[in-house]
Amino acid sequence: MRRLHTDHIDVYQMHHVDRLTPWDEIWQAMEQLVQEGKIIYVGSSNFAGWDIATAQAKADNRHLLGLISEQAHYNLSSRGVELELISALEYYGLGLIPWSPLGGGLLAGSLQKNKGSSRRDGAGIGGLPQEAEQLQSSLTRYEKLCADIGESAANVAIAWLLSRSVVSSVLVGSRTSSQLVSSLHALDIKLTEETLQELNFIWPGPGSAPEAYAW
Repeated sequence: MRRLHTDHIDVYQMHHVDRLTPWDEIWQAMEQLVQEGKIIYVGSSNFAGWDIATAQAKADNRHLLGLISEQAHYNLSSRGVELELISALEYYGLGLIPWSPLGGGLLAGSLQKNKGSSRRDGAGIGGLPQEAEQLQSSLTRYEKLCADIGESAANVAIAWLLSRSVVSSVLVGSRTSSQLVSSLHALDIKLTEETLQELNFIWPGPGSAPEAYAW
């Protein structure tokens, strides 16, 4: 907190579930931090749906608020959290904070940026990362769609996340001030229903459990 020049933390995010420590001990520690005024709210990161349910049940037993947010790997090309995690967050009223919203740069116009590049060791055709090469068809349609609506691929990816009702904020991971300013434009993008349907067609999600894998 001294390094952050603050006397408290608004949301203390647990980076990963601790399967070796009983939840009663974890909540006892968090409760003490709240009582001391060092933190206000508690969040989680990289939890499974059942981890959220367990944490909230144990917090309820102690008459605590419990978790208020979850950080998770979520973007157009990686939608696995839609299977069960998002349903758990919606049920318990937690906000989702996606990290890697651009899929490590995959959704930031990777085809266009690598167009004409020479082949490199460990890279795919045209210098593309192997993952991008495998998804070339989807990326081609995606980048064309973004161009058609006059927006950058990166901002469309962020705008799509912000259009999800469960998403509270997005961790953009900007490396420069210009990148941050550019990303802020995503707040002004309102994707039409037609565009959202096309994005879902290009990057289909897994569906929700148990319907996604049961009859």
